[in-house]
Amino acid sequence: MRASLIQIAVNEDETVEARRARAAALVREQAGADLVVLPELWTTGAFAFEEFDAAAEPLRGPTYEAMAKAASDAGVWLHAGSVPERGPDGRLYNTSLVLSPAGDLTASYRKIHRFGFDKGEAVLMGAGREPVTVRLPDTTLGVATCYDLRFPELFRSLVDAGAEILVVPAGWPERRRAHWTLLAQARAVENQAFVLACGTAGTHAGVPQAGHSIVVDPWGEVLAEAGADEEVLAVEFDPERVARTREQFPALKDRVLGLEPPR
Repeated sequence: MRASLIQIAVNEDETVEARRARAAALVREQAGADLVVLPELWTTGAFAFEEFDAAAEPLRGPTYEAMAKAASDAGVWLHAGSVPERGPDGRLYNTSLVLSPAGDLTASYRKIHRFGFDKGEAVLMGAGREPVTVRLPDTTLGVATCYDLRFPELFRSLVDAGAEILVVPAGWPERRRAHWTLLAQARAVENQAFVLACGTAGTHAGVPQAGHSIVVDPWGEVLAEAGADEEVLAVEFDPERVARTREQFPALKDRVLGLEPPR
């Protein structure tokens, strides 16, 4: 499987429309990949709280339309990162979009764990309620977003639903970059799954971004890692390694807590 993580830079001197067009062009350049991933809230920046309301769009809004066309042109599965969605209930949500190679909206995921400690995203956006997996031809993706990475129970539920590849778009700050790498490896090891974690570069709302998108295998080994600046991180790996790892070292079979008790 060939994956491309587009670590796009989000800077205040570029309009949302210009960045959307640039992201679409970058997606088209990944023709030949199986899966392409964009970061969290790359249209506005994850810390640009004051812009969320004005930039919010419906699920099938301008970002969906641009990314659907780009996915179709490139013939790739596209995790289009997340956008500030205005739901039918009028609330804002941090919503990820997953598109098929035909450009169809295959799945959407509203971020469950909102960051901010009673301010920012935590009060401006509603919380999602349902874990989301997406079946690809040869594997299953589990979808999470940024701050979700700190909550292992979500990832375990994704694995229970069949996930073998855990995809995490993010707008992670540079000041906590060590946690980003550590948690990505931890989620891979404890779930014996691949982790594809795609962050933003640049600085938005005065917050320098960590960059350093990372791909981790089921043993916790880093297969590829980006630097701090905008780049496309391309990697090739075998999804069947998940099944082999779980067979060779069947730790998941020894779970006790969190399982439904026998009847």
